[in-house]
Amino acid sequence: MDIKSELHKAKLFQNLELLASQVVEGFISGIHKSPFHGYSAEFAEHKIYNIGESTKHIDWKLFARTDKLYTKHYEEETNLRCHMILDNSASMHYPKVGQMHLDNLNKIGFGVLAIAALMNILKKQRDAVGLSIYSDDYEFFIKEKSSERHFQMLLSTLNSTTASKNTGKKTRTYHYLHQIAEKIHRRSLIFLFSDMFQTEVEEDKLFEALRHLKYNKHEVVLFHLMDWQHELNFDFDNAPKRFIDVETGQHIDLYADNIKQAYMTKVKAYIDALKLKCMQYQIKYVEADVRSDFSKILNTFMVERQKFV
Repeated sequence: MDIKSELHKAKLFQNLELLASQVVEGFISGIHKSPFHGYSAEFAEHKIYNIGESTKHIDWKLFARTDKLYTKHYEEETNLRCHMILDNSASMHYPKVGQMHLDNLNKIGFGVLAIAALMNILKKQRDAVGLSIYSDDYEFFIKEKSSERHFQMLLSTLNSTTASKNTGKKTRTYHYLHQIAEKIHRRSLIFLFSDMFQTEVEEDKLFEALRHLKYNKHEVVLFHLMDWQHELNFDFDNAPKRFIDVETGQHIDLYADNIKQAYMTKVKAYIDALKLKCMQYQIKYVEADVRSDFSKILNTFMVERQKFV
């Protein structure tokens, strides 16, 4: 899948870009008011002050010691720091699709395109973006930057992620969310794209890992990616089928109708618990059916976010 070409097909750029400035400004002045006065930048060096320049960045303490005017310069000036987290476990590569494109996405494809679209907005705003990708391993991490070269590298990484199969790779969301939370030191806007399926730990521990993302007063948005037809509604015909766990390889042979009601009840209870925890932790929960309209989901999120901020 060519990310750039698929994004250009999506009916979202006009709406998203019109909203982007207001939305990002809202994050800064509202949710992230305290750490984002003006620019959030990393100090690089002093330079001699030239008459006519803005006095905003004059280092007055240095002036008191040297009796000379120097200004502070920065490696990057950015309004917002944003970190994208992508679950790349085997279950995220469901459902199997042939040629992946905007109208034929699985969970990993949806997540990759959504990250690329949000990155496009952040790039126009000169915001810094970082990326973490995990499955049964911490596959990729890079801290937040805003250069053109950095964005191109991120797009290349995302493209290669959709091309990988990741057969048998288990979900270790609990384990790696804790690690990622420890790596993001400066207050940031964090997006997590995951189906939130986990076999290693109980729900409470998984929810605790979500809460860890908030520990440094980060703003967190969870895009909960699912194939509603099969994973939520268990919509299969009643012919005998073999259901295979893509992460463990375990299987069971049964008629779908025999367990449909019990399955739907359990999944609904889990999703309700997840929504409740997100509400308690002040994490924005976004439902995303990967079989539905990609543009509509992303546009709706942006419009709601604008109203929220």
